[in-house]
Amino acid sequence: MPEPAAPTTSESGLLGVRDVGFSLERFPPAPDLAGLVERHWLVSWDLPPGQDASVTLLPHPCVNLVLDGGRLAVSGVGRDRFTYGYRESGRVFGVKFRPGAFLPFLRAPVSHITDAVLPAEQLWGPAADRLATRMTAAPGVDDLVRLVEAFLRERRPPHDPQVELVGRIVVALLHDRTISRVDDVTQRFGISPRTLQRLFQRYVGVSPKWVLRRYRLHEAAAALAREQHRPWAEVAAELGYFDQSHFIRDFTTAVGLTPAAYAQACLQSRAPVSA
Repeated sequence: MPEPAAPTTSESGLLGVRDVGFSLERFPPAPDLAGLVERHWLVSWDLPPGQDASVTLLPHPCVNLVLDGGRLAVSGVGRDRFTYGYRESGRVFGVKFRPGAFLPFLRAPVSHITDAVLPAEQLWGPAADRLATRMTAAPGVDDLVRLVEAFLRERRPPHDPQVELVGRIVVALLHDRTISRVDDVTQRFGISPRTLQRLFQRYVGVSPKWVLRRYRLHEAAAALAREQHRPWAEVAAELGYFDQSHFIRDFTTAVGLTPAAYAQACLQSRAPVSA
């Protein structure tokens, strides 16, 4: 079994950059925060005056702390894809927490903020506003990371062994191809289906079935973007989908295009690419 600090989110999920001038960078957390924070990220763009663009994302099962337009917000797990529009030049900085690792900060079931965005000051008071002001004025990403990590250290919650358990389960969901059903998880970790469901609703905010399916769809989208001529049925089978109609339904619901249409769009560079 991988160490608890192993990656618990995929590297895929960016579906629709249609224009140049957009970049996504990822930065590791400090070692003392690596058990709670998956990574920091920075998106930036620089477009000609008057030009608009957009990016579509298929979210991970993670809570993010996001600085956008001078405001700091806590973004719960989003179950649907969403599109972010941008123009001229700008940047958005975020802290991606490991699945389950934000509950000790929130001190409430993470399902309470699923599909929701919470102003950071609602959780941390005026200190969050002061942090947003300092981060907005920060010249570089090293300064952004330093400021937010110092803030999190000051509020670091007591150790919660359940966070580690959730982390181990999520690592298995992401990396272990022998796990294709939730029953495989309950057998592997020796917990009942009801306990597993409650654990994920409280710590992750979504069900283990949703997490497993989302990771597989991330990989499917990335594979089809990378190898547009590869038969999508082959990709589906490789990821544990043996019912093609099930795969088509899940993929279309999540991405908004059928697997064939998605691959064609990637081939023509009209839309989705992976990141």
